Amino acid sequence: MPTTTRRRSGNHQQSTLSFGGQHKVSKPTSTSSLAGKKGLKADVSSPVAEVRQRSVSGSASPAPTASPATTVVTHPAEIEPEQRPVAASSKSENVIAEQARVELRQPKSEEDVRAEALTEMDIRQYWQREEEGRIAARVHQQHLTVDEKILRHFDLSNQYGPCIGIARIKRWRRAHMLNLNPPIEVLAVLLKDEAKGIANEKAYMDELL
Repeated sequence: MPTTTRRRSGNHQQSTLSFGGQHKVSKPTSTSSLAGKKGLKADVSSPVAEVRQRSVSGSASPAPTASPATTVVTHPAEIEPEQRPVAASSKSENVIAEQARVELRQPKSEEDVRAEALTEMDIRQYWQREEEGRIAARVHQQHLTVDEKILRHFDLSNQYGPCIGIARIKRWRRAHMLNLNPPIEVLAVLLKDEAKGIANEKAYMDELL
């Protein structure tokens, strides 16, 4: 049986779409919506610009380098044999006491005889003359005896040499040997205290150090 062909009629031809300007459908827009869109664009663009600015500034500055970690090595404490510490004050007292013993073992000099002949009244009159020569009265010495005031005044009299690390009687005799004319009343107080068994050879300034 012979095949038959069908022909399409012209009435059923597909119509074409037109994209011309006259068929364009546009929605009415207001000025407020346009302003909102512009504002949105500005808000979106500003973070981008800020991120770009940060990236540029970050690339310009060098990245901080991490310092290498330091390890602390602790060594165990060395065990040393137990030693009893000797206070420096006790050493100084021993040295000064030995100096005083050496001075007192010497034979009596003419100055020693003169000092032993002085009375308590002579010593008090000497100290009264010293006080009258001052511009202002001494402070913080109300609890001290006259003998202690005389000895501390001798300690602070630097014209007789340093008073640290030396016995008072040795310092007095050294000043006398150098013709510095130390007060004979100081020697009288020292000899009187030694006779009473009072250890008063160490300077007060030496005790504070």
